[in-house]
Amino acid sequence: MSVLQKLLLLFSVCIAASTYKAIQPPPSKLCGSPDGPSITGPRIKLRDGRQLAYKEHGVPRDEATHKIIVVHGSDSCRHDNAFAALLSPDIKEGLGVYMVSFDRPGYAESDPDPNRTPKSLALDIEELADQLSLGSKFYVIGYSMGGQATWACLKYIPHRLAGVTLVAPVVNYWWKNFPSEISTEAFNQQGRNDQWAVRVAHYAPWLTHWWNSQSWFPGSSVVARNLGMLSKADKEIMFKLGAARSQHEAQIRQQGTHETLHRDMIVGFGTWEFDPMELENLFPNNEGSVHLWQGDDDVLVPVTLQRYIAKKLPWIHYHEIPGAGHLFPFAPGMVNNIVKTLLTNDGVKK
Repeated sequence: MSVLQKLLLLFSVCIAASTYKAIQPPPSKLCGSPDGPSITGPRIKLRDGRQLAYKEHGVPRDEATHKIIVVHGSDSCRHDNAFAALLSPDIKEGLGVYMVSFDRPGYAESDPDPNRTPKSLALDIEELADQLSLGSKFYVIGYSMGGQATWACLKYIPHRLAGVTLVAPVVNYWWKNFPSEISTEAFNQQGRNDQWAVRVAHYAPWLTHWWNSQSWFPGSSVVARNLGMLSKADKEIMFKLGAARSQHEAQIRQQGTHETLHRDMIVGFGTWEFDPMELENLFPNNEGSVHLWQGDDDVLVPVTLQRYIAKKLPWIHYHEIPGAGHLFPFAPGMVNNIVKTLLTNDGVKK
């Protein structure tokens, strides 16, 4: 081998090593580790040794009539439980409502799960319910990106569910039962940068960290916290939420962005082992109910896809809110409507 060939080989190896290093996400800063964030709330130890942080709300657990597990969305944590914070005391006390929210893996004070899948999220929820002694059946409310875990509950632990509500759940454009023209039209409604961010998460998940952290071109709007892409209604709600959310906002990504938002994208827009549109009715005798709530002016989750899901699964009770964006649960009175409808089957045809 000539000197020139050796130099070229060395150069190629250096470029490859540099590229590999650039696309690798930094290690997570585990809570409770010597250099990591502190632990401020209760946690349970899961089947694989991971720690899951949780927060309880409402009436005492052992006095509750209805027990609800709340699954938070993207870029939020167990403290972002609008369903507990905004629920009126009359409903909370009158219906005996207990709620528990938890940090999904990697968020706030829950350990990351590099092997996270929709199924593992459902099993985390089941284990949380068992360790807190919530009983043989419980309710689940999943918001936004928390929908990936909520759909998985319907698939993997249906025997544990007393009722389920999906609120503006993020939709995977690659679920096989979407007609291509419908999913393509909805996909094209997203900003160009978000289209590419989602493509990378689906087709090249190993590039997701690099794609959303490089400075050559914009990555995901959600990762960048670009509020300019929200609807007018959402911007008004965000303005009102600002002060309240700042109290714990620093905790959300404290273990690193990759195991939080990036992993959400990889799991949410990856290849699922099941299609929610093939699920069967959990409550054929109306002993419980499943609800899907969606704003028709949601620029993050296209309403056309939710309408199609509701058409394919007529046993799901679909509630579309005119003029509402993605943050409509924070609008006055919405949480009361959502929770009361789930627990009392209001508006459900018998």
